Amino acid sequence: MAAICEDLEAETAELLKLIVGLSPIHWDMNTPAEGWSVRDAVSHLAFFDETGNLAATDPEAFAASAKELMASNDPGVGGITRGRSVKPVEVLNWFISARSNMIANFRNLDAKSRLPWYGPSMGALSFATARLMETWAHGQDIADALGATRPATARLKHIAHIGVRARPYSYMINNRELPPVDVAVRLNAPDGSTWTWNDDAADQNLISGDALEFCLIVTQRRHLLDTSLEVNGDAATEWIGFAQAFAGGAGTGREPLPNA
Repeated sequence: MAAICEDLEAETAELLKLIVGLSPIHWDMNTPAEGWSVRDAVSHLAFFDETGNLAATDPEAFAASAKELMASNDPGVGGITRGRSVKPVEVLNWFISARSNMIANFRNLDAKSRLPWYGPSMGALSFATARLMETWAHGQDIADALGATRPATARLKHIAHIGVRARPYSYMINNRELPPVDVAVRLNAPDGSTWTWNDDAADQNLISGDALEFCLIVTQRRHLLDTSLEVNGDAATEWIGFAQAFAGGAGTGREPLPNA
């Protein structure tokens, strides 16, 4: 847990570089996520950090909170409504406080302990890794809105790993039948090394290329046409069209960028 918490702190620091000091106008800029502003993305992260901390420290209170959330018909649940009702500095402080508290408590968890969540319970290590993935993905939306770029780091391996492991979920949430074959993934890491998954399946189904681009695809922050990923094999071609590293409903993906 110490290692993933350190990576989560580092990813948090990258996000804070983008949002600390922003003007109110920038906080209300639209991101590529339809209907979401910079403020909304940060509010969303703060809310689920807060409930994640509750899941780790008071499961009964979390269960009551989750029941209320799931029963709500408010389209702004998940922190959006709250974030829109306060000043940007309050959203920022909310996020910093919720993230700090969550990480502090995660450090004391056993990596294999189970945390209740909105679907099945999750292992603490997987939970913390998912928070890193969400931070990176929403951070990408914010960076795109601001016209900023972020460095590719070794932390991308966490996101790529979730993307590969979530292949069955991608099929389930899209009401598709999972083919009885693996898809190999070979990625060029930021440090020049190669990250691989299911490499024994590479002769039949292989996705290869830049790790950053793969992470953008499985978090549905880019269209495949906007990357140089190579996709070979029927199963690989099918899956990459709706790959989804995040929980919840089937994502709609992104349209190709102009002139892609």
